[in-house]
Amino acid sequence: MSRCVDIGGVKVGGGSSVKVQSMNNTDTRDVKSTLYQIDMMADAGCDITRVAIPDMEAATALKEICKHSKLPVVADIHFDYNLALEAVRNGAAKIRINPGNIGGQDRVREVAKACRERNIPIRVGVNSGSVDRKLVEEYGGVCAENMTFSALQAVKYLEDEDFEDIVISIKSSSPRLTIDTYRMLSSKCDYPLHVGVTEAGTVREGMIKSAVGIGALLAEGIGDTIRVSLTGDPIEEVYAGISILKALDLRKGGITFISCPTCGRTEVPLIETASMIEERIRRFPYDLKVAVMGCVVNGPGEAKEADIGLAGGKDEFLLFKKGVPVRKIPAESAIDEFVEEVRKLGEETKG
Repeated sequence: MSRCVDIGGVKVGGGSSVKVQSMNNTDTRDVKSTLYQIDMMADAGCDITRVAIPDMEAATALKEICKHSKLPVVADIHFDYNLALEAVRNGAAKIRINPGNIGGQDRVREVAKACRERNIPIRVGVNSGSVDRKLVEEYGGVCAENMTFSALQAVKYLEDEDFEDIVISIKSSSPRLTIDTYRMLSSKCDYPLHVGVTEAGTVREGMIKSAVGIGALLAEGIGDTIRVSLTGDPIEEVYAGISILKALDLRKGGITFISCPTCGRTEVPLIETASMIEERIRRFPYDLKVAVMGCVVNGPGEAKEADIGLAGGKDEFLLFKKGVPVRKIPAESAIDEFVEEVRKLGEETKG
């Protein structure tokens, strides 16, 4: 089991639940827009967010952001240790650095000292593009061995300053390399691991790569926080991360949505109906399993574990609960009526 780290009141590692992280894509210097996006991420179920700190103006803006944020805010720092020190002073819940690129051990010492005084963890971030050229040449390319070595070498900069309040990330854009590297790293240390496939791609491809890489590791018990890195809206990253956790029974609560792939028996516009229902109910706070199925032949039976569902007929749907038919709904009003039925059931089960 990994050791426990506290990130702004959110426990990571030590047997606590796997946390979902994302990263704002707003200009951190624009406090209003950044806080608005953080609110949206929090409402979607995000646990921790990270913001870019490219300059001192962004580091200064953290003061207002951290003061009003619904989520713990991680400051993403590259090269300039002064930005890390300013982020610490302005309330960052965690600092993300690569200790090897901020200018030497004396600067690592200052950052470690500042974080220790305020009980702020440091995330050591290494990826396949930051492996030392000599190590790449020695191993004939980037591999799990030299990535793991790079991560542990970076961690040692902090350990040499008696700082061990650490989270490690060691990502690659290759799911296979990501899996191999985290497996190796997890066998060599007990620091909490932040898992993800970096530069995964656009929403469609990125979700697939992330589900493969993150899902395989979580299924083996490796990983304490996750981020689904997508070229898209951070809210989609949050939803994707939660879906991965729920698929592995690592997160409870909220809507679990299931639907069938359709076939020649389908006599209703199932694809459109399922997509619209999913979009309208995915923010519901109810712990319900909801199904939209293509036909009454198999629908209620295959989805009998669902709390509530629809099964298509000829120009109509059958509403069912736990596999038991309730009533028929005309296709043209099915979406509105079903969404309202889900809401009603959710309110009933809340009490």
